[in-house]
Amino acid sequence: MPVPGGTMAPPHGDAWLRSPVGLGRAVAVLLGVVVVVGLFSIWAGVKVYDVTGTIVTGEAGEAVQRDAVHADSVMAEVGVVQVASLVATVVVYLVWFHRVRINAEVFDPFGHEMGRAWTGWGWFVPVVNLWFPRRIMLNTWDASRPAGTRTSHGLVNAWWVMWTITLFVGRAGFESYRKAETATELYVAVGDVLFADVTGVVAAVLAILVVLRLTRMQNEKALRGPVPPGEPVPAAVRDHR
Repeated sequence: MPVPGGTMAPPHGDAWLRSPVGLGRAVAVLLGVVVVVGLFSIWAGVKVYDVTGTIVTGEAGEAVQRDAVHADSVMAEVGVVQVASLVATVVVYLVWFHRVRINAEVFDPFGHEMGRAWTGWGWFVPVVNLWFPRRIMLNTWDASRPAGTRTSHGLVNAWWVMWTITLFVGRAGFESYRKAETATELYVAVGDVLFADVTGVVAAVLAILVVLRLTRMQNEKALRGPVPPGEPVPAAVRDHR
Protein backbone atom coordinates (compact mmCIF):
# COMPACT_ATOMS: atom_id res chain seq x y z
CA MET A 1 0.00 0.00 0.00
CA PRO A 2 1.54 3.32 -1.04
CA VAL A 3 1.88 6.06 1.57
CA PRO A 4 2.64 9.78 1.16
CA GLY A 5 6.11 10.16 -0.26
CA GLY A 6 5.85 7.26 -2.67
CA THR A 7 7.00 4.52 -0.30
CA MET A 8 5.17 1.30 0.49
CA ALA A 9 3.65 0.72 3.90
CA PRO A 10 4.61 -2.60 5.55
CA PRO A 11 1.81 -5.06 4.68
CA HIS A 12 1.82 -6.58 8.17
CA GLY A 13 1.96 -3.36 10.17
CA ASP A 14 4.80 -1.71 12.04
CA ALA A 15 7.68 -3.95 13.01
CA TRP A 16 10.47 -3.39 15.49
CA LEU A 17 13.67 -5.20 16.32
CA ARG A 18 14.16 -6.90 19.65
CA SER A 19 16.86 -9.37 20.51
CA PRO A 20 15.73 -13.00 20.22
CA VAL A 21 18.80 -14.25 22.08
CA GLY A 22 17.27 -14.68 25.53
CA LEU A 23 14.15 -16.38 24.21
CA GLY A 24 16.19 -18.52 21.85
CA ARG A 25 18.36 -19.80 24.68
CA ALA A 26 15.30 -20.50 26.83
CA VAL A 27 13.66 -22.48 24.01
CA ALA A 28 16.86 -24.44 23.41
CA VAL A 29 17.09 -25.35 27.11
CA LEU A 30 13.44 -26.44 27.23
CA LEU A 31 13.86 -28.48 24.07
CA GLY A 32 16.87 -30.07 25.73
CA VAL A 33 14.61 -31.06 28.62
CA VAL A 34 12.17 -32.53 26.09
CA VAL A 35 15.03 -34.59 24.63
CA VAL A 36 16.05 -35.91 28.06
CA VAL A 37 12.46 -36.77 29.00
CA GLY A 38 12.01 -38.36 25.57
CA LEU A 39 15.00 -40.61 26.21
CA PHE A 40 13.50 -41.66 29.53
CA SER A 41 10.22 -42.33 27.72
CA ILE A 42 12.05 -44.55 25.23
CA TRP A 43 13.65 -46.45 28.12
CA ALA A 44 10.23 -46.89 29.79
CA GLY A 45 8.69 -47.97 26.48
CA VAL A 46 11.39 -50.58 25.96
CA LYS A 47 10.60 -52.04 29.40
CA VAL A 48 6.89 -52.31 28.51
CA TYR A 49 7.75 -53.67 25.06
CA ASP A 50 10.00 -56.37 26.52
CA VAL A 51 7.58 -57.53 29.20
CA THR A 52 4.66 -57.48 26.75
CA GLY A 53 6.69 -59.54 24.31
CA THR A 54 7.30 -62.05 27.09
CA ILE A 55 3.55 -62.31 27.71
CA VAL A 56 2.84 -62.69 23.97
CA THR A 57 5.19 -65.68 23.80
CA GLY A 58 3.08 -67.40 26.43
CA GLU A 59 5.13 -66.88 29.56
CA ALA A 60 3.19 -66.11 32.73
CA GLY A 61 3.60 -66.08 36.47
CA GLU A 62 3.80 -63.69 39.38
CA ALA A 63 7.18 -62.28 38.37
CA VAL A 64 5.99 -61.48 34.84
CA GLN A 65 2.82 -59.86 36.20
CA ARG A 66 4.84 -57.78 38.65
CA ASP A 67 7.22 -56.63 35.90
CA ALA A 68 4.25 -55.71 33.67
CA VAL A 69 2.59 -53.59 36.37
CA HIS A 70 5.85 -51.84 37.22
CA ALA A 71 6.72 -51.13 33.59
CA ASP A 72 3.25 -49.75 32.88
CA SER A 73 3.43 -47.55 36.00
CA VAL A 74 6.82 -46.14 34.99
CA MET A 75 5.60 -45.41 31.47
CA ALA A 76 2.54 -43.58 32.83
CA GLU A 77 4.67 -41.45 35.16
CA VAL A 78 7.13 -40.56 32.42
CA GLY A 79 4.16 -39.68 30.19
CA VAL A 80 2.96 -37.07 32.69
CA VAL A 81 6.41 -35.47 32.83
CA GLN A 82 6.62 -35.60 29.04
CA VAL A 83 3.35 -33.73 28.62
CA ALA A 84 4.35 -31.09 31.19
CA SER A 85 7.71 -30.47 29.50
CA LEU A 86 6.06 -30.23 26.08
CA VAL A 87 3.47 -27.70 27.27
CA ALA A 88 6.13 -25.47 28.84
CA THR A 89 8.26 -25.70 25.70
CA VAL A 90 5.37 -24.90 23.36
CA VAL A 91 4.49 -21.72 25.28
CA VAL A 92 8.03 -20.31 25.19
CA TYR A 93 8.63 -21.52 21.63
CA LEU A 94 5.55 -19.68 20.33
CA VAL A 95 6.70 -16.44 22.01
CA TRP A 96 10.11 -16.86 20.35
CA PHE A 97 8.54 -17.74 16.99
CA HIS A 98 6.40 -14.60 17.06
CA ARG A 99 9.40 -12.48 18.01
CA VAL A 100 11.68 -13.75 15.21
CA ARG A 101 8.85 -13.28 12.71
CA ILE A 102 8.44 -9.61 13.67
CA ASN A 103 12.21 -9.13 13.50
CA ALA A 104 12.16 -10.69 10.03
CA GLU A 105 9.58 -8.12 8.93
CA VAL A 106 12.10 -5.40 9.77
CA PHE A 107 14.69 -7.13 7.61
CA ASP A 108 12.24 -7.80 4.76
CA PRO A 109 8.72 -6.34 5.19
CA PHE A 110 7.40 -7.84 1.93
CA GLY A 111 8.78 -11.37 2.13
CA HIS A 112 6.05 -12.96 4.25
CA GLU A 113 3.03 -14.79 2.90
CA MET A 114 1.02 -15.22 6.14
CA GLY A 115 -0.08 -12.75 8.77
CA ARG A 116 1.54 -12.65 12.21
CA ALA A 117 -1.42 -14.36 13.87
CA TRP A 118 -0.54 -17.58 12.05
CA THR A 119 2.68 -17.88 14.08
CA GLY A 120 0.36 -19.15 16.80
CA TRP A 121 -2.84 -20.36 15.16
CA GLY A 122 -0.93 -22.06 12.37
CA TRP A 123 0.17 -24.81 14.75
CA PHE A 124 -3.34 -25.65 15.97
CA VAL A 125 -5.74 -25.24 13.03
CA PRO A 126 -6.24 -28.66 11.41
CA VAL A 127 -4.82 -29.24 7.93
CA VAL A 128 -3.05 -25.87 7.65
CA ASN A 129 -0.83 -26.89 10.56
CA LEU A 130 0.83 -29.29 8.13
CA TRP A 131 2.46 -26.49 6.13
CA PHE A 132 1.78 -22.99 7.54
CA PRO A 133 4.43 -23.12 10.33
CA ARG A 134 7.07 -24.39 7.92
CA ARG A 135 6.26 -21.68 5.38
CA ILE A 136 6.42 -18.97 8.07
CA MET A 137 9.73 -20.39 9.28
CA LEU A 138 11.18 -20.41 5.75
CA ASN A 139 10.07 -16.81 5.10
CA THR A 140 11.61 -15.78 8.42
CA TRP A 141 14.77 -17.76 7.68
CA ASP A 142 15.21 -16.14 4.26
CA ALA A 143 14.64 -12.64 5.62
CA SER A 144 17.19 -13.22 8.40
CA ARG A 145 20.06 -14.56 6.30
CA PRO A 146 23.03 -12.28 5.57
CA ALA A 147 22.40 -9.89 2.72
CA GLY A 148 23.50 -11.21 -0.66
CA THR A 149 23.76 -14.83 0.47
CA ARG A 150 21.66 -17.95 0.04
CA THR A 151 21.13 -20.14 3.09
CA SER A 152 20.05 -23.74 2.62
CA HIS A 153 16.62 -24.82 3.87
CA GLY A 154 17.92 -28.34 4.53
CA LEU A 155 17.95 -28.00 8.32
CA VAL A 156 14.43 -26.54 8.45
CA ASN A 157 13.09 -29.19 6.08
CA ALA A 158 14.70 -32.03 8.04
CA TRP A 159 13.17 -30.71 11.27
CA TRP A 160 9.75 -30.35 9.69
CA VAL A 161 9.79 -33.86 8.20
CA MET A 162 10.66 -35.39 11.57
CA TRP A 163 8.07 -33.26 13.37
CA THR A 164 5.35 -34.29 10.90
CA ILE A 165 6.24 -37.97 11.22
CA THR A 166 6.15 -37.67 15.01
CA LEU A 167 2.76 -35.95 14.85
CA PHE A 168 1.11 -38.70 12.81
CA VAL A 169 2.83 -41.72 14.33
CA GLY A 170 2.44 -40.37 17.85
CA ARG A 171 -1.29 -39.86 17.54
CA ALA A 172 -1.81 -43.29 15.99
CA GLY A 173 0.44 -45.00 18.53
CA PHE A 174 -1.08 -43.48 21.64
CA GLU A 175 -4.60 -44.10 20.35
CA SER A 176 -3.71 -47.76 19.73
CA TYR A 177 -2.10 -47.97 23.18
CA ARG A 178 -5.22 -46.54 24.81
CA LYS A 179 -7.53 -48.98 23.02
CA ALA A 180 -5.34 -52.11 23.31
CA GLU A 181 -7.15 -54.98 25.00
CA THR A 182 -4.92 -57.96 24.30
CA ALA A 183 -1.20 -58.50 24.87
CA THR A 184 -0.62 -58.68 21.12
CA GLU A 185 -2.42 -55.38 20.50
CA LEU A 186 -0.46 -53.77 23.33
CA TYR A 187 2.79 -55.14 21.95
CA VAL A 188 2.16 -53.57 18.54
CA ALA A 189 0.93 -50.29 20.06
CA VAL A 190 3.99 -49.94 22.28
CA GLY A 191 6.20 -50.45 19.24
CA ASP A 192 4.43 -47.55 17.51
CA VAL A 193 4.77 -45.35 20.61
CA LEU A 194 8.49 -46.17 20.79
CA PHE A 195 8.94 -45.18 17.15
CA ALA A 196 7.13 -41.89 17.83
CA ASP A 197 9.36 -41.23 20.85
CA VAL A 198 12.49 -41.82 18.77
CA THR A 199 11.35 -39.52 15.96
CA GLY A 200 10.25 -36.99 18.59
CA VAL A 201 13.72 -36.90 20.12
CA VAL A 202 15.29 -36.45 16.68
CA ALA A 203 12.76 -33.68 15.87
CA ALA A 204 13.55 -31.92 19.17
CA VAL A 205 17.31 -32.06 18.50
CA LEU A 206 16.78 -30.62 15.01
CA ALA A 207 14.47 -27.96 16.49
CA ILE A 208 17.27 -26.91 18.86
CA LEU A 209 19.60 -26.49 15.89
CA VAL A 210 16.98 -24.48 13.97
CA VAL A 211 16.27 -22.20 16.93
CA LEU A 212 19.94 -21.55 17.68
CA ARG A 213 20.82 -21.00 14.01
CA LEU A 214 17.95 -18.59 13.31
CA THR A 215 18.52 -16.74 16.58
CA ARG A 216 22.20 -16.31 15.72
CA MET A 217 21.43 -15.14 12.17
CA GLN A 218 18.98 -12.52 13.43
CA ASN A 219 21.29 -11.32 16.17
CA GLU A 220 24.23 -10.95 13.81
CA LYS A 221 22.13 -9.25 11.13
CA ALA A 222 20.63 -6.84 13.64
CA LEU A 223 24.08 -5.92 14.96
CA ARG A 224 25.26 -5.26 11.40
CA GLY A 225 22.09 -3.33 10.63
CA PRO A 226 19.14 -4.51 8.51
CA VAL A 227 20.05 -2.08 5.70
CA PRO A 228 23.22 -1.71 3.61
CA PRO A 229 26.23 -0.09 5.33
CA GLY A 230 26.05 3.68 5.30
CA GLU A 231 22.25 3.74 5.48
CA PRO A 232 20.47 4.69 8.72
CA VAL A 233 19.04 1.76 10.69
CA PRO A 234 15.23 2.22 10.85
CA ALA A 235 14.72 0.57 14.22
CA ALA A 236 16.71 0.33 17.41
CA VAL A 237 17.96 -3.03 18.58
CA ARG A 238 17.10 -3.43 22.25
CA ASP A 239 18.25 -5.88 24.89
CA HIS A 240 21.16 -7.38 22.95
CA ARG A 241 23.12 -9.58 25.27
